[in-house]
Amino acid sequence: VQLQASGGGLVQSGGSLRLSCAASGSTSSRPIMGWYRQAPGLQRGLVARIFSSGLLDYASFVKGRFTISRDSAKNTVTLQMNSLTPEDTAVYYCNYLPRPSAEPYWGQGTLVTVSS
Repeated sequence: VQLQASGGGLVQSGGSLRLSCAASGSTSSRPIMGWYRQAPGLQRGLVARIFSSGLLDYASFVKGRFTISRDSAKNTVTLQMNSLTPEDTAVYYCNYLPRPSAEPYWGQGTLVTVSS
């Protein structure tokens, strides 16, 4: 599975960004797709993920600011990020699990920088 992420960039505090990730190759019919992020000096951690059932899982820091969605027909996952703060500055990675017990696939990472 190959993952192509896009949509990062520089935005002012309070602004919005939209990240997209497209999966290709030997994709699963019931994947779990999501976004993780890694800030300098910190470990990579979950931002949001969406299950094939439609179940959503958000990190607590999202607090209603971010929305994850998926287009199953296109194998894409999108993260709409609103009310961004400098604390959201990180490299954001798309994540793809063909099934819960599988090894994950990772996208190349896209940098999100939020200026104060």
